Amino acid sequence: MGSADSKLNFRKAVIQLTTKTQPVEATDDAFWDQFWADTATSVQDVFALVPAAEIRAVREESPSNLATLCYKAVEKLVQGAESGCHSEKERQIVLNCSRLLTRVLPYIFEDPDWRGFFWSTVPGAGRGGPQLRGLCGPCPKQGEDDDENARPLAESLLLAIADLLFCPDFTVQSHRRSTVDSAEDIHSLDSCEYIWEAGVGFAHSPQPNYIHDMNRMELLKLLLTCFSEAMYLPPAPDSSSINPWVQFFCSTENRHALPLFTSLLNTVCAYDPVGYGIPYNHLLFSDYREPLVEEAAQVLIVTLDHDSATSASPTVDGTTTGTAMDDADPPGPENLFVNYLSRIHREETYLPNSTKKIQFHQELLVLFWKLCDFNKKFLFFVLKSSDVLDILVPILYFLNDARADQSRVGLMHIGVFILLLLSGERNFGVRLNKPYSVRVPMDIPVFTGTHADLLIVVFHKIITSGHQRLQPLFDCLLTIVVNVSPYLKSLSMVAANKLLHLLEAFSTTWFLFSAAQNHHLVFFLLEVFNNIIQYQFDGNSNLVYAIIRKRSVFHQLANLPTDPPAIHKALQRRRRPPEPLSRAGSQEGASMEGSRPAVPAEPGTLKTSLVATPGIDKLTEKSQVSEDGTLRSLESAPQQSSAEDSPATEEPSQAWREQRRLSSASASGQWSPTSEWILSWKSKLPLQTIMRLLQVLVPQVEKICIDKGLTDESEILRFLQHGTLVGLLPVPHPILIRKYQANSGTAMWFRTYMWGVIYLRNVDPPVWYDTDVKLFEIQRV
Repeated sequence: MGSADSKLNFRKAVIQLTTKTQPVEATDDAFWDQFWADTATSVQDVFALVPAAEIRAVREESPSNLATLCYKAVEKLVQGAESGCHSEKERQIVLNCSRLLTRVLPYIFEDPDWRGFFWSTVPGAGRGGPQLRGLCGPCPKQGEDDDENARPLAESLLLAIADLLFCPDFTVQSHRRSTVDSAEDIHSLDSCEYIWEAGVGFAHSPQPNYIHDMNRMELLKLLLTCFSEAMYLPPAPDSSSINPWVQFFCSTENRHALPLFTSLLNTVCAYDPVGYGIPYNHLLFSDYREPLVEEAAQVLIVTLDHDSATSASPTVDGTTTGTAMDDADPPGPENLFVNYLSRIHREETYLPNSTKKIQFHQELLVLFWKLCDFNKKFLFFVLKSSDVLDILVPILYFLNDARADQSRVGLMHIGVFILLLLSGERNFGVRLNKPYSVRVPMDIPVFTGTHADLLIVVFHKIITSGHQRLQPLFDCLLTIVVNVSPYLKSLSMVAANKLLHLLEAFSTTWFLFSAAQNHHLVFFLLEVFNNIIQYQFDGNSNLVYAIIRKRSVFHQLANLPTDPPAIHKALQRRRRPPEPLSRAGSQEGASMEGSRPAVPAEPGTLKTSLVATPGIDKLTEKSQVSEDGTLRSLESAPQQSSAEDSPATEEPSQAWREQRRLSSASASGQWSPTSEWILSWKSKLPLQTIMRLLQVLVPQVEKICIDKGLTDESEILRFLQHGTLVGLLPVPHPILIRKYQANSGTAMWFRTYMWGVIYLRNVDPPVWYDTDVKLFEIQRV
């Protein structure tokens, strides 16, 4: 009965707040305490009992009452942080205020007139200490307070949350037998001794405590809500716009910045759900810690949303904490979380343990991206061991599984971007030669081969049976294959046939003439074949055999028609209803046992919009591999036989990206191929090496077949395995690698994607649902 009475009283208080036309004095504790002192409402209760319409009504009709509610709630959190939350009542007040602010903050952010409210100052709240002393009366407007040292409400709130996340017996285990009784002790507490989990900078793994985990989760939810002001600003071309909440929280003003960063990172990386190190044991158990880990991952990726071009400043000295960080590094950015992430260097601290099919894989992919982007030591560590394959396989699994689901197009992009980043490093290509034996169930053809074969087979599946919105990713997918191709020692027959099938599909006249940049895909594939023939011929008899079998495709390319009647004929086909790439020659074969087909999203599934991704010319910069294996940037040097070198790229990049986005099915008539345009790139098709291979090997293969009456391809393969083209091929071309380069376009894309994921994942309670977000649109499939 007590709980029902509590909810009733809370609801009555909300109704009073929404119906009062006169401001309620801040000193009227009897009224304000109804919201937090005498209630035991869960966060779900708060969301149900405080409807959106009523929050907006108070905001519009009784703004001073909403302001006072926020001030009083922050004041209670600050008092809880000051006192150390010793009593159960104090802890309940902190949780109730946290839940109430989580509910109200999005409605503060959605109104531009209120957005500066939390950055207004509070009388008597000096920067010398976080207390909101002498709080009384309605809220002052920004700039009304003359005290230069006054602390804005947002800062008081963030510092209180940080303190509460290291509050003994509330969010961390107390190290003392007796409770801490003086506020001074709380302030002198060294939170580096209370890091939540073993890992970076902390060797001791504290005993799990369900209550502490739940309290941490509530505070992290509030913290994430504070950071979410970014959702209410439209995507800006200038990606360096700074989130003031994140900027302050990750600054030297927050004395807990280092232990909080390590607590969040270690909580995510140490997560080994119910498996005790045994992979795929997750189907048998449920796990209460996953929500905390998900919340920690979301807070981490938001704090790390930082433009790497931002100016640097001296770092905070972390040497006393034993933090597995490199203190010899030059000063890093002002964002301490980015600074710390970039300096981690101990190898044993790197990779998460879990192989469970967790629900927050998108947040982990963003975190992995940030690690690779900000910490090159991490990237090199991952690549120098086969651990990178433990990351590759789940990414390929998600890419294959999501390829038909329009609600997961963002997941497709992040997975491809990660693989593009990795493919720029030689070690990634070398690691792909490891045999693939894990056999994660995927609806792809069964094959025996390497991780390179897996990558090619999955990419083929995405291109030939993914949905139309994935076509802008084709450049990225083939760039990844180009980058690794010089290092692939032996492709399986299945993978070789898939590559030839893609060339066959992309080199049809209707596809080549359908959009201004479609021919680039042919250039990429030819570059793959040239790299393998020139640098890995000996082990790749399967690919050589596939090229010989499909030699007509290369001859057709060499003799591509350029006359107006042929162009007209191809365009007539383009004007028919859209059709997918032909799969007639792809030789699908049986799928893996236990796999299920990729399925479209259920009708009505929510998804968030994304900003356009930059074209491959903006995503990457070209580098040439020197004889000693080092890379030399070719940013301004033109290179022969590269897909980007055709005169077609002289068009403005925005225009050609838009043409590609219209897809091969476009009938807009905005662009039409001409004979001159086709001739301009046809003459640059890098066919010399392949034509020379065919010229040498086709007569030999035909002669053997006639002389020995061979019809069995295994005999032909055996002949090709022992063949050689030494001295017969053109001089090997330099290896070109297209390395990912950070730019404002991708920074903005990651911001919208990240907040879109967080919006959709936080449904219990639905923190941002039905608020007026501007960063993206909420759509239904």
